[in-house]
Amino acid sequence: MVSVIAMANLFLGVIDENNFDAQQYLEKRKTYQVTIKRDIWGVPHIEGKKDSDTAFGFAVAQAEDHYPIIEDSMRFYRGVQSASSGYESVPLDYLVHLLNIRSQVDRQYDQVLSEDVKRVLNGFADGLNYWAAKNPEKVDQKTYPITAKDLVASFSLQHLLFYGIQKPITELFDEQRKHSLSMDSNETAWQLTEERPLPVGSNAFAISPSRSADGSTRILINSHQPLTGPVAWYEAHLKSDEGWHVMGGAFPGSPVITVGANEHVAWGATVNKPDLVDIYVLEINPDNENQYRLDNEWLNFEVKQAAIRVKIIGNFYWTVTQDLFYSEHGPVIKQDHGVYAIRYAGHGEIRQVEQWFDMSKSTSLASWEKAMDRLAISSFNFVAADAAGNIGFFHNSQSPIRKEGFDWKGYLPGNRSDLIWNEYLPFADLPQVVNPNSGFLLSTNQSPFHVTAPEDNVKRSDYSETFGFPTRMTNRATRGLELFSALELITADDFKKIKFDNSYSPNSRAINYLSDLFDVEYPVDSLYQQPLELLKNWDLATDVDNTAANLGVCTISEEWISEQSGQSPPAVQGEFEKCVDILLEKHGRVDVAWGETNRLIRGSVNEALNGGPDVLRAIYGRGLEDDGYLTASGGDGLFIFVSWDGQGKQSIESIHQFGSATVEESSPHYADQLPLFIDEKLKETYFDTESLQSNIKSEYVP
Repeated sequence: MVSVIAMANLFLGVIDENNFDAQQYLEKRKTYQVTIKRDIWGVPHIEGKKDSDTAFGFAVAQAEDHYPIIEDSMRFYRGVQSASSGYESVPLDYLVHLLNIRSQVDRQYDQVLSEDVKRVLNGFADGLNYWAAKNPEKVDQKTYPITAKDLVASFSLQHLLFYGIQKPITELFDEQRKHSLSMDSNETAWQLTEERPLPVGSNAFAISPSRSADGSTRILINSHQPLTGPVAWYEAHLKSDEGWHVMGGAFPGSPVITVGANEHVAWGATVNKPDLVDIYVLEINPDNENQYRLDNEWLNFEVKQAAIRVKIIGNFYWTVTQDLFYSEHGPVIKQDHGVYAIRYAGHGEIRQVEQWFDMSKSTSLASWEKAMDRLAISSFNFVAADAAGNIGFFHNSQSPIRKEGFDWKGYLPGNRSDLIWNEYLPFADLPQVVNPNSGFLLSTNQSPFHVTAPEDNVKRSDYSETFGFPTRMTNRATRGLELFSALELITADDFKKIKFDNSYSPNSRAINYLSDLFDVEYPVDSLYQQPLELLKNWDLATDVDNTAANLGVCTISEEWISEQSGQSPPAVQGEFEKCVDILLEKHGRVDVAWGETNRLIRGSVNEALNGGPDVLRAIYGRGLEDDGYLTASGGDGLFIFVSWDGQGKQSIESIHQFGSATVEESSPHYADQLPLFIDEKLKETYFDTESLQSNIKSEYVP
């Protein structure tokens, strides 16, 4: 986005210190009635009289554990990160300003959010500001006060980023146009090229009493995220006298639990990435560069201006001013190769936090679905289960109802108003499978048409191609469906073994790619002959003692990345030889045990662990080409097993990759869960009052 700077006006100035009234928030503390209980793992259990009291305590607990992450996140969501981190953050700030989220929040906040949710938001914001007021030496006071509207804006932007809005926008800043222009179906189009993303994924699966060996209902909540940073999971337990009682995972700065369970319902989320963004090529008036054609009219762009402060050194900054343009379609970006308008799902939507809150208060799968019917959350697949034995898979997305006859994967003509969509497919009409006869559901970022036994799946043919539902199959999907289908009745141990399975399916896309290598013939004395034999005998597992996994995982990794990018994978022989060369250079041999390279590192702790990319025991590492090691950076983090037995008794177990102290290295909870995580063991969550009381390590009123 260098052109953003090139077009900007620059002004030199001095940053004004923010006037944070700390005393105001110290006084506000008196209006909240809340207690924080830390269990033996340091996990916070917050108990308040009202929902807003609990939210206040939740904020304090989060600030205690990761206030620097919250501060940095707030700067990002406000579009002011450049004032702290300098020039490199200008493109991010520009994107936030272009999407105009804060104006949408300001305009709608009083009208569309319930008073209950506003009280929760205000309570959480007050809690963050109270902690900052009590700890002025620790915080960056220019970030405070944090407001309820900041929190709402953070949800709106975060949800857009999860389905990948940044990718098509970023492509517009390349030197050449990236996508074809979609014309009528009989016209010619240009070829599509895309950047390659890093591997990502999530798991959620459930079984009903009919498939369970002991009549229990079970669900795994296993969303994969980076292991550190603003979207790494944080575990908490919230309870109020107004009926808010939920435990699970939240991101730093979130006032609500987003994946987890209450007494009645549990739910997990997986990224689905349907096609929710459309780019239009605008026709510009040759006599007026600030007009575009729509049907038979020249219309004026709406023009706003963004002023972005950029830190230089100390308190000195540049102010970068940039014109922002908007058409009837949405935000506009002007480039040498064209002028483009962006239309995206979630534009103007600010009710995400209210939907998450209502989901956490649901009392059955049916009431949970009622909360989902709001369709305020732009994307994510969900798997949910309730105490009555109901299970469901839901492909949730704000899927635009688009005009037939166009290839919506390409760029669209911007001069036709009939291509500007204004409606979404209702939630009830999206792909869903509830209480399948098979008794199991599995969501692992795959097509929503392959989530259970074939006879119970929704048919792809029932939906228009214009909705852009994903069609991919991951190894986790192929392998998981095979494992579930092979078991007539599933025990508790079976259920956990499936989650911790670390193998690739021989029927997976990645292994089909790898098998093409086995037709290659090398001379007997070739450097690659013995490594090829090693790979031919690989059992497709990624356990720590496996001596073929390094070579196998390395060879197939580019296939995975290419698939996510919509590109053809590179030739497998070239990838294989490259990986042999890397292993020989870094380790002197290719038969390196997987545990020697696949490492989980936290402070001074450095441990080998099972699992790898796109296996159900999902571990995504980086660094093999740099230092010869794959340091885990994403994948399995916090995950939760929830069950209800035949009598309705609930059990909840969880594990976090590190511990509740996500920032403070001196804390005993900085890495205390890591040994259990490595050993594939779980801990109790102390969700019920009796078990919590006997496992409290500290209790205090903030």
